[in-house]
Amino acid sequence: MATEEPTEHGLREQPKSGAYASAVRWIESLSETQFAYLLLLPALLLLGVIAFWPLLRTFEMSLHADSITGPAQIGGFVGFENYVNLLTGKLDTVALPQPFIDLSSPFKSALIVTFIFTIVSVLFETIVGFGQALVLDQDFRGRRWVRVAIILPWAVPIVIQGMIFYLLFQPGIGFGADILHNVVGFSTTPLVNSPEALSIIIVADVWKTTAFMALLILAGLQSVDRSLYDVAKVAGASKWQQFKMITLPLVFPTVMVAMLFRTIAAMRIYGLIQTMSGCATVPSLSCLVVSTFSVRRYGTASAIAFVTAAIIGIVVTVYIVKFRESAEAI
Repeated sequence: MATEEPTEHGLREQPKSGAYASAVRWIESLSETQFAYLLLLPALLLLGVIAFWPLLRTFEMSLHADSITGPAQIGGFVGFENYVNLLTGKLDTVALPQPFIDLSSPFKSALIVTFIFTIVSVLFETIVGFGQALVLDQDFRGRRWVRVAIILPWAVPIVIQGMIFYLLFQPGIGFGADILHNVVGFSTTPLVNSPEALSIIIVADVWKTTAFMALLILAGLQSVDRSLYDVAKVAGASKWQQFKMITLPLVFPTVMVAMLFRTIAAMRIYGLIQTMSGCATVPSLSCLVVSTFSVRRYGTASAIAFVTAAIIGIVVTVYIVKFRESAEAI
């Protein structure tokens, strides 16, 4: 038996007993937040299968030794030996083309190079992208063409971008190497020198992905209530005071999200390095994973990949905590 309960859309049939009735009553007792999580549960389960299963499989492989010559893909179970050898440097001269971490040669150390690239590139991309977003947020003639000019580098594929900068700084082909040699004091072959090649790769990455930062920050700028600026003008606030007291606090959460996306991508840098200078000159964590995997050192490659994922997870956690703090402060 069932009864009909009036609602704003008509009559709704209400079951009186049974499993279905219990489920309906349980769902109706949920709060809006709990109901939202319930609707997201299928997508979260699917994401978990797609994302976390490969991660768990990678961790499992990292607990086994390399099997270079045998028919098996991985060797016997060795526990955390791969991680110990990786962090203590025992694999640097045995299995790795470049050291995982070496403070004596920071520009040959994959972890340090990855951190330098991530910090410097994301910092400059945020600053330049913020400036571009402030320009694009203004109403002026030709703004549409300026937006196209800013977005255009972002549309260039990584391989083509890498070849452009490779040819630009290749002696005898491009003019970039001569300019850097005469103005900055770089060598005549900067792409084969690790510190110089890393700086050029950072410039290339900033040139391409600043547009991504600018678009995200622009979306945050356009969501700011314009009446706040009118009130600030009436109160006599200067442009700098308006930016400091209104623009920056309200756009800061958007900037944090944009920096999070770019940090995750920068930590996985590979294609641009390989195209411009090669992983032997500018190693990164992804370079080590690819190079060790290509010579059938699956256990070592899995350990490096899992450590990279763990580092990215820690960085994401820090961003989320800071984002929550900034959101609560507004």
